[in-house]
Amino acid sequence: MIWSHADRLRFDRIIKTLEKNFSIEMGSSYTPFEVLISTILSQNTNRDNTTKAFERLKEQFKITPQELASADLEEIKRCIKPAGLYNAKARRIRKVARIIWEQYDGDLNRILNLPTSEARNMLLSLPGVGRKTADVVLSFCTNKGTFPVDTHINRIAKRLRWVEEKAGYEEIRHFFEDMVSEKQRKKVHLLLIEFGRKVCRAKNPHCKTCPIREDCQNENICQ
Repeated sequence: MIWSHADRLRFDRIIKTLEKNFSIEMGSSYTPFEVLISTILSQNTNRDNTTKAFERLKEQFKITPQELASADLEEIKRCIKPAGLYNAKARRIRKVARIIWEQYDGDLNRILNLPTSEARNMLLSLPGVGRKTADVVLSFCTNKGTFPVDTHINRIAKRLRWVEEKAGYEEIRHFFEDMVSEKQRKKVHLLLIEFGRKVCRAKNPHCKTCPIREDCQNENICQ
């Protein structure tokens, strides 16, 4: 899709409006491996359940490849139960830990320090690591400006007609990577997620109080 100057101005105006209306935390105290495990836990669940499961896991184990590689599978399951799909997620977590421990000497940075496309492909080769998980790890743990696409961002991009309704993950990711400079991608990603959680929700969006209502151009959402 070819974007006009007016389209880009509208996009920039929306992002600036979101900056004025939502506060986000850019920093993180998590190690890269902790980000990876947390993102695996976040699959098909919400933020509160992810946080609860991660904190319970952290209370029982050190979140390191060495520790989780040898952890009792049933104990991992017990800890991460709040995140749902805990049988599958527990197996993935232990498999990922073992691969990083055995093949990369327990150092995830040996993958993350590779060129972006190579690092992304290596992450995608890990059990249970899909495109969103790989992009989250790269975005939050390196200076590589990938743009993760979660359910909020997928929904917003289509509601605001930035992409076609049938657009898939890669098309949406490439749209944002084209529209947003590498240094700004993490911030825009977080702003859109916050907007999606609080205003542009999947059900009962708060259209009447939406700060970007004039730029929405979607008359069908609140019918």
